[in-house]
Amino acid sequence: MTQHKIVVAGCGAMSNAWVDYAVNRENAEIVGLVDLFEESAKKMADRRGMNVPTFTDLSQALAETDANLVFDVTIPASHKQIVTTAMLAGCNVFGEKPMAESIADAEEIVRISNETGKRYAVMQNRRFLKQIRTLRDFIGTGVIGTVGSIHADFFLGPHFGGFRDAMESPLIIDMAIHTFDQARFITGADPVSVYCHEYNPPGSWYAGNASAVCIFEMSGGTVFTYNGSWCAEGMNTSWEADWRVTGSVGTAKWDGASDPSAEVVDESKPREFTSGLKKVEAPAKWEGREGHSGCLDEMFEALEQGRPAETDCLDNIKSVAMVFGAVESARTGKKVML
Repeated sequence: MTQHKIVVAGCGAMSNAWVDYAVNRENAEIVGLVDLFEESAKKMADRRGMNVPTFTDLSQALAETDANLVFDVTIPASHKQIVTTAMLAGCNVFGEKPMAESIADAEEIVRISNETGKRYAVMQNRRFLKQIRTLRDFIGTGVIGTVGSIHADFFLGPHFGGFRDAMESPLIIDMAIHTFDQARFITGADPVSVYCHEYNPPGSWYAGNASAVCIFEMSGGTVFTYNGSWCAEGMNTSWEADWRVTGSVGTAKWDGASDPSAEVVDESKPREFTSGLKKVEAPAKWEGREGHSGCLDEMFEALEQGRPAETDCLDNIKSVAMVFGAVESARTGKKVML
């Protein structure tokens, strides 16, 4: 069995789920902790009862341990440096989203991954939910025919405080990556172009644009629309968004909280002004774990099988391109090719 010897880069609150997973995995061992503020790494080691060295520099940590895997749980601005340093040192990397802070950085990471043969898998935990897997598989059976469009409404009003309140594009940059990636996952289609309008409505507590409308052209002719806000008080959607997928013979819906279902043309009924319809329930077959654990299960399984993970950077860069393409479109007022 492959033994994974892990250095954790970034010892803030977000790293807790990653460390919990590693200490409970039979063939994984944390061999070092890295943080810009070494005291944070030392505190994590003390809290967890881990007798491991702590560092402020990843290169030193990799040189002084026998690590073969890095968990990158640093802030987005550090991802390129952490990931490329690790891969060039011979380590694979699992990291938090987004994979990079710019499309240029993401492309550089992919280049180094290809050159070194090392894998970089990105945390897209919202793919790993039983209901979204059920929706994806349900649509894949052809129950609603050929998919023509997919629509996501996302309306929440979280008062985070801190860095998000000061960001120029908090919704698109910090959150929409999840919904954009989910749209790719549900349809199996990749982005071709985007037109985005960002705005900051009355009552917003964000300095930057906290609302956006996006139209994506996707491969195969599918259209994906995104209508979202992070300063919507009342009548909120779930964090998974509210989805409608239209096909040539029916429509599937998922509110992000309950089980998905569909209405399709009932061929047994005579055609009138509007078609007779029948409701179809989506069978739930996926038995994997959900959230961070499900995504990490896939990352480790892929590494052990010698294949790119579902959320490997070679694929995830397409979701990242949707984010930065939307920002560029909003800035220029033009459609951006992806």
